[in-house]
Amino acid sequence: MDSGKRKSNFLIFMTDQQLGTTQQSKGPAYMPNLERLKRHGVTFQEAYCPSPHCCPSRASFFSGLYPSEHGIWNNIDLADAFSHGLNDGIKLFSEDLKEAGYQMYFSGKWHVSAEEGPGDRGFGPWIYPPQEGRYKPWKRTPFMGDWDWLLEEDDIALEEGRREGEISRIGFPQYSQYGVTENPFGDGDVVSCAEGWLENVSNDEPFCMYVGTLGPHDPYFVPQQYLDLYPDESIVLPESWKDQMLDKPNLYRRTRERFDQLGEAEQKRSLKHYLAFCSYEDVLFGRLLDVLERRELLEDTVILYVSDHGDYAGAHGLWTKGLPCFKEAYHICSVMGYGGIKAEGTVISQRVSLLDYAPTFLELAGILEADNMETDNGEVKWRFSGRSLKPFLEGSIPERWRSETYTQSNGNECYGIQRSIFTDEYHLVFNGFDFDELYDLKKDPDCMINVMEEPGYEAVIYDLYKKLWKFAYLHRDALGDPYITTALARYGPGIIRTAKREMKGFPSA
Repeated sequence: MDSGKRKSNFLIFMTDQQLGTTQQSKGPAYMPNLERLKRHGVTFQEAYCPSPHCCPSRASFFSGLYPSEHGIWNNIDLADAFSHGLNDGIKLFSEDLKEAGYQMYFSGKWHVSAEEGPGDRGFGPWIYPPQEGRYKPWKRTPFMGDWDWLLEEDDIALEEGRREGEISRIGFPQYSQYGVTENPFGDGDVVSCAEGWLENVSNDEPFCMYVGTLGPHDPYFVPQQYLDLYPDESIVLPESWKDQMLDKPNLYRRTRERFDQLGEAEQKRSLKHYLAFCSYEDVLFGRLLDVLERRELLEDTVILYVSDHGDYAGAHGLWTKGLPCFKEAYHICSVMGYGGIKAEGTVISQRVSLLDYAPTFLELAGILEADNMETDNGEVKWRFSGRSLKPFLEGSIPERWRSETYTQSNGNECYGIQRSIFTDEYHLVFNGFDFDELYDLKKDPDCMINVMEEPGYEAVIYDLYKKLWKFAYLHRDALGDPYITTALARYGPGIIRTAKREMKGFPSA
């Protein structure tokens, strides 16, 4: 990564809903192509997204900001979403790369804004699927598009009864959690398009290619050959699968009730299909590596394999993602390799955020200085809430690196305020819709026992709340409403008043 050399190309392969532990060597998922990347790169084993939802996390990936800063909180395609587009003044790293002369390619899932497409944010003219005419200004007046399924679906359940792998929901479309299909979600087409571009990409200017697949998102339908990689006897549900969550918010139990319709054998089949889906995505990723190798572009390209958020994958009896604030929904895959990376083969244990990639790409491209610092009328400010990972890629640890992970969620369409902080020792969850949670991770790494009301933890709770409120203040998260029926936290933001001077410095998160 010598700055005197030609600018690096970038290949970004983002999967949807892939749990971070699936990237572990000799872990639960068979992913030989990702192993190939790990040998020639850096594995971030403690990488996290800021929200357990596609749209806010993808907006954070491209902007380097938290949802409270970029303005995307929910599924931007729904009429009742809090926001349909990015806040004014938000710039994505793709726009910087375009301005710097990069050839910009985009294939697959966008889900950053319903008002704009990738072509409005630096990508193009190479975009698949075509986006022309799709994006429009949104109005606050609700429309009936969200009810189209009611008029168009032919398989709405009107009576009880379920088949193997199904979850019965009277009045809703039938839902099968797993099954067999070829080319799930059209991911093969997305990668084929990217392959074609890589075969013909010009060497005259550097390129950035984003490939966004939908797997291993639920429902977990995969080609049979990938299921054959996982013998039934090899599938083991997480230890926390037995957790009935009696000491946790009622929404958690209400969510679990859906999946409790699936017996233990069916839940193991769900996990088998999920892991097989990860293997399928690995094969698609390998096809792109093969093209780069064939064209002798590997050493000129920085490659990122990353997921937008995780999947409970059976933890606490849950699947997919959502408000239950467990690590599995936030823990993501993250491997960065090739392109002259000095620290190849390294496994990084420091906490990394999905927000860190935007400043990383721009620093590697020579567009931004280290630490994303800008000046405004002589005053230092920070464009990104994430920080560049370049030092890790070169074999060093950046100064003042974060020791906590913070999350922000207002719910996945079934709304509810939820914020949390993960440290190496504790996990505190503020639930605006229910009682809070505290887990002692040294004693209880699977978060089976909520110790929020147990004696001996009050000083810990106070300290974590103080960190949480400081984070909210630094990142413009407007949670400081003191109204009597909305200010339900055990400790309010006033506990950080003594830290005002400290908060003027670089964000601790």
